[in-house]
Amino acid sequence: MKLANIVLNGEPTAAVYNDGKLFPIDLSLIGLSPGRIPSLGGVISNGHLDKVVEYGSVLISGSQPVPVETVRFAPVVESPQKILMTAINYHGHLKEQKREAPDEPFFFPRYLNSLIAHRENILKPRVSSMVDWEAELAVIIGKKGKYISRSTHGEYIAGYTIANDISFRDLQLRVDSRGNRYTNWIPGKSLDRSFPLGPFLVTTDEFGDPYSKRISLKLNGEVRQNELINDMVFRIDQLVENISSGITLTPCDVISTGTPGGVAYFTDKRFLKAGDQLEASIDGIGTLENHVTDEK
Repeated sequence: MKLANIVLNGEPTAAVYNDGKLFPIDLSLIGLSPGRIPSLGGVISNGHLDKVVEYGSVLISGSQPVPVETVRFAPVVESPQKILMTAINYHGHLKEQKREAPDEPFFFPRYLNSLIAHRENILKPRVSSMVDWEAELAVIIGKKGKYISRSTHGEYIAGYTIANDISFRDLQLRVDSRGNRYTNWIPGKSLDRSFPLGPFLVTTDEFGDPYSKRISLKLNGEVRQNELINDMVFRIDQLVENISSGITLTPCDVISTGTPGGVAYFTDKRFLKAGDQLEASIDGIGTLENHVTDEK
């Protein structure tokens, strides 16, 4: 099933996507939460996702559709407890940096201040002139778990969506006064309005094999990233097993799985400017679209 979080009456509201239309979810139609239309995060956190998928046709037939073209989207999960980003996890991205693959995955955090939705504006801040893109496949956690094994990792995934890990390279990749290079993850990766997430959550049964899917990014209509997800260094089962070793994953947590080669910093350094249009796409999910605007 393909789902979205849309804004109705000022509140995030879960909706089913079907045949070019969005159908707000009324859980009372299937005997749940009468009188309240939940957000998609609420559906996942309360353990209702399986029933929503099972009775999708009932929810669609009992709802008035909202046109996709005019609706305002919210991030697919509006307030995840954790946003966990995977660093250098595609062979192509390693190659453009002239780096060897690490022995194990490593991660950095993002924060809610950076989270925005499909069609919302990315903020080009006053403090950075090297604003970059990174299209990524993001995993949304559906069930609480810790020390999750690779063999059972699929039981903990609600579905998949698209992320764009907007990066501030002049803040992230630094050289100190003694010439030592270091990475400053927080300002480099978590400034305001820099993490688009959406537009749809596709459940695991509908998405199928992630590694057969293609991920791409266009800047003003020009293809800048284009790779099979199969180019990953560490696969999703390894990422979930690794990050849950000592950290409890909770419903709506986000694990973003890294980006392919083709980012600005390691190619032609044509960094983002106000007015630019980004389109991050993944087969079977759709396209996450965002404009860039200057911070006032």
